[in-house]
This record gives sequence, structure tokens and C-alpha cells, in this order.
Amino acid sequence: SSPSPSSPSPSPAKSSSPASSSVASSPSSSSSSSYTDVPNSQIRKVIASRLLASKRETPSLYASIDVDITALSTARIQLTAQGSKASINDFVLKAVAAALVDVPEANVYWDPKSESVLSFASVDLSVAVNTERGLITPIVRDAAKKSLVSIGSEVRSLAGKAREGKLKPEEFTGGSFTISNLGMFDLSEFSAIINPPQGAILAVGGKESKVVLGKEGKLEARETMTLTLTVDHRVYDGELVAKLLKTIRDKLSSPFSLLL
Repeated sequence: SSPSPSSPSPSPAKSSSPASSSVASSPSSSSSSSYTDVPNSQIRKVIASRLLASKRETPSLYASIDVDITALSTARIQLTAQGSKASINDFVLKAVAAALVDVPEANVYWDPKSESVLSFASVDLSVAVNTERGLITPIVRDAAKKSLVSIGSEVRSLAGKAREGKLKPEEFTGGSFTISNLGMFDLSEFSAIINPPQGAILAVGGKESKVVLGKEGKLEARETMTLTLTVDHRVYDGELVAKLLKTIRDKLSSPFSLLL
């Protein structure tokens, strides 16, 4: 959920107490045996710098929505029977791409130089991939113009290259919107940090089974997941956040339209 290092170009109170009593001190050489230095790659140093800049410079707004993915699970089974594969994350990417076409005012970012909102020319989805060297976000370009199966195939190829350290700069430089999925680690939900200068990042939680009251008053077993959107409040107001999240939810709840 942290920003990729090569994403596009985001008075103390007086006290009478001694400083040592209120401020934790860093480990000193005299206590070096109490800790061990952990090797830090250049990528992780850049990530740390960008994380701090994002949190410090971006006024973030957070919102979550629950999504019924029962029909999505059925669609995945049907795809498998036809000889194709699509993960839940593939469906999420396709739904987000389609939603950003339907809600183009959400495919934007804040330009600090002009102090204005700028619109991205295309829907380029950054996908968070964890590697031994750190987190990196390869990009599915023009995702709205690609099929569900094509998106899934491209993501798997890019993720493999990312873990092998073989991504080309153009494959992870840029992006208009980021998706981070930790559902495979059994997290029900989480919030992610914006990848500057993008305007938003979507955090995808894991699949959960729930018993809900159906339309006819009968108990039904349903599969759900939680999506949490973090946005730059300078470019997104609350109504736009709700509009985008509901559009994504509706597309995932009726997934067969994403197969076209």
C-alpha cells in the first residue's frame, strides 16, 4: 500500500520537564548490543521518503463500502469451465477501469504548481506488488480498453517481472489510480496511502462469508468483501467518493457485464 519509487512526477508546547523525560532517545553506540542494523535498499529508502511526503502533503479522505461478490464467484467458476482464469483482483481492476470511464471526474490529480485539478488522459492502473526489494507498482495501460482476461494475463506477467527485477522503467512509471490488495492475507479491510501525485488508491480486503436477510425475508449465505478508498481531498469531495465507490460496487455485484 506504499507508493512506488518511480511513480509519476506529493511550536512545540513548553515543558518544565527535562527533554530526556518526554522524548524517547535513539539507540546510542553504547547500547548497540540492544539492536541490529537491518540492511536497507535504495528502493526502500525512496519508498520511505515518498510515504512521508504523501502523508504530510496530501489531505486524505477515507471511505469504505461492502460489496456482495456472490455472483462474481459464480462468474469465476464459469470462466474456469471455459478454460479461462480470472482472480477477484482481475475483476476489481476491470471494474475500477470501467468505473473511471463512467465517472471521469474521478480520474484526476492535484497539480501543486498550478494549484488546480488536472485530468488524466487515460485510465492507467497501478497495481501494488510486493517484492524482496520493496513494493513496486507496475501499470496496466489503457485498462478500460482491455478485456478482463487480458488484464489478468498482463498483471500476472508484470508481477512476475517485478519480483524478478526485470521491469522496464516505462512499465512502472506513471499511472492514474492505484489498487492494493491484501485480501489473500485474510485481512477483512485496510486503508492505503496515496501514491503521489495520483488522486486515489483503492484497498481491497479479503472475501468473507456472511448470512444476510434476503429480499423475501429469508436468510441467505452471501460472499462479501470490503473496499476502502483513500483520496486526495483537494480533488475529491465526499459526493464524488461515494459516486465512485458505488459505481465500482455495482459493477462487481453484476460481474457478467465485465466479461464483455
